[in-house]
Order: sequence, then structure tokens, then C-alpha cells
Amino acid sequence: MKDLGLSPELYDYLLQNSLREADLLRQLREETAQHRAAVMQIAPEQGQFMALLVQLLGAKRTLEIGVFTGYSSLVVAMALPEDGQVIACDVDKASTAIAQQYWEAAGVTDKIDLRLAPAIDILDQLIADGQSGSFDFAFIDADKRNYPRYFEQCLELIRPGGLIAIDNVLWAGRVVEADSEDKRTQAIRAFNQALHQDERVSLSLLPVADGLTLAMKR
Repeated sequence: MKDLGLSPELYDYLLQNSLREADLLRQLREETAQHRAAVMQIAPEQGQFMALLVQLLGAKRTLEIGVFTGYSSLVVAMALPEDGQVIACDVDKASTAIAQQYWEAAGVTDKIDLRLAPAIDILDQLIADGQSGSFDFAFIDADKRNYPRYFEQCLELIRPGGLIAIDNVLWAGRVVEADSEDKRTQAIRAFNQALHQDERVSLSLLPVADGLTLAMKR
């Protein structure tokens, strides 16, 4: 999805003057565009921005909640050092099979630990295993009604100064529809409002793609 509010001409200009997308990333994005759930694909400029954040953090250990066809995990893995790791959580074997093909082609398979199980269970297990405070970055892009739970778990798992990125927080603009009865819209709106009051993090909600919130653990 392109950035909300930009004209097609201005969006093309943004890509032409900023995007440095590796061929494999472009190929994955083009293949995903044919997928029945292609709308779940993050925008390429968002991926590039996340890679920059990972590099700025000097990140080595990262979490991904929701893999889909693997664009975000691939772009993060490519930005990590050789000893970096992404623990990638998803439940869909079919879409993650596509992801694994591209991870292998990019030579980053050793950096990505794919775990096919409910993310809540995976994150709870990481906490139980004593890994709290050991991650640098987390990206949440999964079922919207569980955003509050994922956020709490990721906040426990990342270190102070670590960053949580949350996708789809503007929800194609539907968050301003006060009378919406859609449960996902209501969930995202409630999550955004709660996070705005959360003093445990420094916060910025950015109009990147479908809305990207950055929350730095204090």
C-alpha cells in the first residue's frame, strides 16, 4: 500500500528518489502482488525505513509478529549483521513457504528463525525462557485485535532503548470513522488511544504506508 494522502505522481517521485530495493525484494513484492491477500504486503519504502531503523539501533536480535510472504523479515535480515537473528512468528505454512524460498535465495536463512505457532504462545515462551530485555527491535503486523497483547509481550522482550514498530495503525483511514462497527477498526482505534497515554515508551505515529507507530522503550 502506498502512503496515505500522496498523489500517484508524488508517490512515484518518492520512490524514484529514495527507494533502493534489492532485486530479490522487488521480485518477492511482485509475486506477492498476485496473492489473494496482497493487501497485507508492506510498502517498499516502509521496508527500507525499517531496515534503516534496524541499522541505526545496531540491532542484532529482532522479533516479527506476522510474516506473510516474508518481505519485512527479508528486508530486516538483510540489514542485520552476520550474527543477527529474526525470530519470525506466523501460523500460515503456505505464505511462509514463499518467504522461505526468498530467504534462501538471499542467503539469510541462517538469520531467520521461523516459528509456526500462535505468536502469543511463542512470545510467552521466550519470556518464560528468560529472554526478557534481550531484543533490540520488534515489528507487529498480525491480527489487529491481539495488538495490545503482542505489544505488552514485545515491550517485555525488548531492551530499554529498543524499538517496537506497529503496522496498519491508520487502517486505510478508517480509524477516524467514529461510528464504525468493524471490530478490527475499533480495536486499532482503542490500541492507538491507549498507546498515546503509555508513559513507558517514547512514541511517534507516522503516515508511512498504512500508518506506522514507533514506540521506543524507556
